[in-house]
Amino acid sequence: MSELLNHIRTRPRGEWPQLLRRELPALAAGIAKELRDSIPGISAHVADIDDEVVNQHVESALLTALGNHEPPTAGQGEGSTRGRDAHEGPLASLNAIPSQRSKARPERARRELFTALTSDSHPSEQALAELSGAARWPLPDFVRAIALTSPGEAQHLAARMDGALAGMVCGQPCLLLPTADPGARTELAKALRGRSAAVGHPVPPRDTASSQRWAVRLLNLIPTPSAPDARAVFVDDHLSALMLLQDEHLAHALAARRLRPLADLTPRQSERLEDTLLAWLEGGGAPEAAKALSVHPQTVRYRMRQLEKLFGPDLREPRTRFELEMALRTRRLMAQVQQQQSRGPRRSRAVTGEIQQPQDAARTARVNGL
Repeated sequence: MSELLNHIRTRPRGEWPQLLRRELPALAAGIAKELRDSIPGISAHVADIDDEVVNQHVESALLTALGNHEPPTAGQGEGSTRGRDAHEGPLASLNAIPSQRSKARPERARRELFTALTSDSHPSEQALAELSGAARWPLPDFVRAIALTSPGEAQHLAARMDGALAGMVCGQPCLLLPTADPGARTELAKALRGRSAAVGHPVPPRDTASSQRWAVRLLNLIPTPSAPDARAVFVDDHLSALMLLQDEHLAHALAARRLRPLADLTPRQSERLEDTLLAWLEGGGAPEAAKALSVHPQTVRYRMRQLEKLFGPDLREPRTRFELEMALRTRRLMAQVQQQQSRGPRRSRAVTGEIQQPQDAARTARVNGL
C-alpha cells in the first residue's frame, strides 16, 4: 500500500486514476490472499464467497482509505452529506475510475459458463446462450475437455490456446477447448507435448461434462512418464478400455461368474487357458489363435479340448461367448493397469501416456481392444 501511495504521489494528479485502475486490483487480490493465509478464521469466513466479491470489497476499502468515498446509496439524495463527500478529499478524481465490476463481469461469466458446461445438471440451451453472451465466448459446435495435472498448467495453456476456458472440477484442473473439426487433433497433440494430459472426446457443449469425466478417468488410469516423454492421450483411442473399466466391481463380478470354471486351476494353467480362449474367441479358429499366440495349432486344439470340458456347451452359446470375451479383456486390462501403477509412485491426479503395451504390442492391442 505504501509503495502504491509513494508511486502515485510522484506522478501528476491527473494520472492518479489511470495508475490506480492498473495497480489497485492486483493489490486488492494480494491483500485478500494474505488475509486468508495469515489470519485464522478468515478462510472459513469467506469460504462460500466468490473470490471476485472478496477482492472487490478489499478494493473498496482501499479506495475509502485513500480518501475516496462510496457514491450515494439508494434513498440518499444527491445533496446529502455523503453525496457531497463522494466528490471531496485529496483523491476526488478517483470517482472517474469505472467500476472494476464492468471489467470483471466477463471473467466471472466465463467461470460461471465453465461451471455450467461441466455440470451434470445439463443446463438449458437458453441458459448456456445467455452465459455465453455474457462471457463473450461463442458456443462452438463441439468441445473437448482436457484434464491436466496442475492449475498453473491450465492457466498457462488457456493463455496459449485461443478460446480455451480454464477451471477446476472437484479439484481437477481442466480446459474446455472449442473444436470446429472433431477429427482434428494434430495441432492439439503438438501443443500438449511434454505435458501430462488426457483429452476427452469431442461433444456438443451440453455434453461437456461427459468429455471432462472420461478425460479425468483416463488420466487417473495411466502411469506418469516424466517430461519430456509425457504426451497427451486421447479418450478416442481408449473407448473400449474405458467402457470395460468404468465399473470395476461389475467387471470383477462378470469375470468371477463367467470364468468360474478356471478357478480351481493353478495361476499358470489359468493364465495359459485364458490367453488361448481369448485368442480363439477373437480369431474364430485354431489357426488364427495359434498365430496370435505364436504356438502350434495343435497346441491350441489341445487347450480348447480342455476348455470345452471345463465350460461345456456354454462355450458355443453366442451370449456366453460375448460375455466371456468381455470378462477376459477386462481382467487383462485391470491386471495391466494394476501392474503399471505399482511400478512407482504416482502424483495425485497426475497421469499421462498411453496404457503401455507389453512385448507383443500388436497382439496385446488387439486383445485389449485398444
